[in-house]
Amino acid sequence: MNKIAVILCGSGFRDGSEIRESVAVLWALSQLEITPDCFAPDAAQFDVVNCLLDEVAPSESRNQLVEAARIARGNIRPLDQLEAKDFDAVIIPGGFGVAKNLCNFAAKGAQATVIPDLEKTLRDFHHAKKPIGAICIAPAVLALAFKGLGLELTVGKNSEVSQEIVKLGHRHIETDVTQCHTDQSHRVVTTAAYMDSSAPLHHIFQGISKLVNAVIGMIRN
Repeated sequence: MNKIAVILCGSGFRDGSEIRESVAVLWALSQLEITPDCFAPDAAQFDVVNCLLDEVAPSESRNQLVEAARIARGNIRPLDQLEAKDFDAVIIPGGFGVAKNLCNFAAKGAQATVIPDLEKTLRDFHHAKKPIGAICIAPAVLALAFKGLGLELTVGKNSEVSQEIVKLGHRHIETDVTQCHTDQSHRVVTTAAYMDSSAPLHHIFQGISKLVNAVIGMIRN
């Protein structure tokens, strides 16, 4: 049985992990008879967004680990407990919270930094040549963590984010949401998902399913 880590950062597409993308990852892994271990930072979210009104709720504060437990049905641990040596691969679903909680890409673009626990974890997986999957905006986290390394990444057809990725010394590959892109040399797989906000849900699931299968294929082949 392959051991897969999934990294979350709250619950909600505006301020945490994108719920549909996260569920798609868990669903695709279940199709392969894999039950992943979920992790999230035990820290406050950057902000809390009222997704009905699409506005920040300044008086509210939520913990990423507690909120991500909604998606993981309580089966989740703090990110600082994730050790690359214990897993075969890691996958990061998207959501705008990824660009605000796991790094500050939302505010600083190519000048941003990744939170230390995650940066160390990603470097450990990469050093061990273990596959890394990143969905939606999450490829920007990889671009920051591996600045100048020349990864091949996709955020679909989003030119604003792709330009920042290129500034960090990587190559952007334009794709549709039903596709994923595999960088064989770095063992990284990415897919655009809701970087195309108009994409139908079944297209999102197709792209994520292909990503999960590509990640697992790297382990098993």
